[in-house]
Amino acid sequence: MNTSNNTIQDFLKAKFEILKDWLIRYSKIVMPVVLAVCVLITVVTAVSANKRRIEQEETAVATEEVNVSDTMIAVPQVPLEQDAVPGLNEFIQTYYNAMVEGDTDTLSSIVEYMDATELIRAVEMSKYIESYPTVEVYTKKGPREGTYLTYVYAEMKFYDYERPVPGMKVLYVCTDENGDFYINEDGEEDDNELYYMRELNLQDDAIDLNNRAAAAYNDMVAEDVELATFLLELNEEIDKNVGEALARTEGSEQTGEETEETAETVEEPETPTMVVTKVKAIDVVNIRTSDSETADKIGKAAIGDEFTLLEEKGNGWSKVEYDGREAFIKSDYLEPSQTEVAVAGDDEENEPVPEEEEEDNTSTPAASTGTVTVKENVRIRSGASETSEKLATAYAGEKLKVIMKQADGWTKIDYNGKTAYVKSDYVE
Repeated sequence: MNTSNNTIQDFLKAKFEILKDWLIRYSKIVMPVVLAVCVLITVVTAVSANKRRIEQEETAVATEEVNVSDTMIAVPQVPLEQDAVPGLNEFIQTYYNAMVEGDTDTLSSIVEYMDATELIRAVEMSKYIESYPTVEVYTKKGPREGTYLTYVYAEMKFYDYERPVPGMKVLYVCTDENGDFYINEDGEEDDNELYYMRELNLQDDAIDLNNRAAAAYNDMVAEDVELATFLLELNEEIDKNVGEALARTEGSEQTGEETEETAETVEEPETPTMVVTKVKAIDVVNIRTSDSETADKIGKAAIGDEFTLLEEKGNGWSKVEYDGREAFIKSDYLEPSQTEVAVAGDDEENEPVPEEEEEDNTSTPAASTGTVTVKENVRIRSGASETSEKLATAYAGEKLKVIMKQADGWTKIDYNGKTAYVKSDYVE
């Protein structure tokens, strides 16, 4: 038995010696092959591990996408519809009418919600907007029942610019429990709603409508330097006025009780005011039956023709007496020819004051002709024109020394010892 084991060991030892001699003899060939095999094994292992990692990541992403798609509302591919929701056009028109009039009560009732800054900005902006002659309403159904993403293409007409300026606004319109519309601006939309609305806004027809408005606006601004300047200055002026109004509001809240007590004890003295009673034409102008360029012509005024002024309207027309009846003439073609001194609560007749005497008295202190109170923030200008130099801004409640209320829609005042003008619609 031992002899057998020794024989096997001698045999293995002999084979090992042969292998060792072979490896030593061919080591230059064998070692690189062994090294290459090791490297190959390492590479295969790394690639397999990397492949498993990529597969795991792809599985995780796919799972995440499935989870997102499961939770988000499906966004339908439906086209914009024009005038498709009953009653919505009338509601949108109410909103734009309130913007024209600066009607903060209406805005507060139909928009949820407008803060103090937005309401003040709406009031400031309304001083420049004459109308919205074009309002087109397009809709896509919103993320919840009874909600609509409302795309409004509107053209804004400024008082001092003939052509309406295009623009577009997207409103999130909802309905309350009574079925009434309201504009939702509370900023409380959840992720689902925001995702849904974002996807709708990125649909081709919504982008096309926005591009249409943007292109029309950009073309107007590019071809009209005066308009571009006006819009830039308008934005700066409104920002300034809004900031000042907010500062005054904060100050009034701090001193509100003191102001109320003062208001109860202080009575404003009655002061005289110059009122225009007669006007004369400064150019040849048509006399019409109503305050419209399309109204019937009933006569023509020559330069120097004088009329009794019945009313100076805020729309640029004056109601006058003509051949024993009421008629209308554009205020731009008239100037005061006779005034009288009027005192609030004075029942006695006032003697007319010829225009020449009034002009002679303009050098006297304006306090002798009374004051007016500013109803809304208004610019003080060097001349009776929207293009005249801006001297300052008069704020609501401020008293101004009045020289004369003119028939052209402007009130002449004494501002720091100089003659200046404010729009009559903003003072009383």
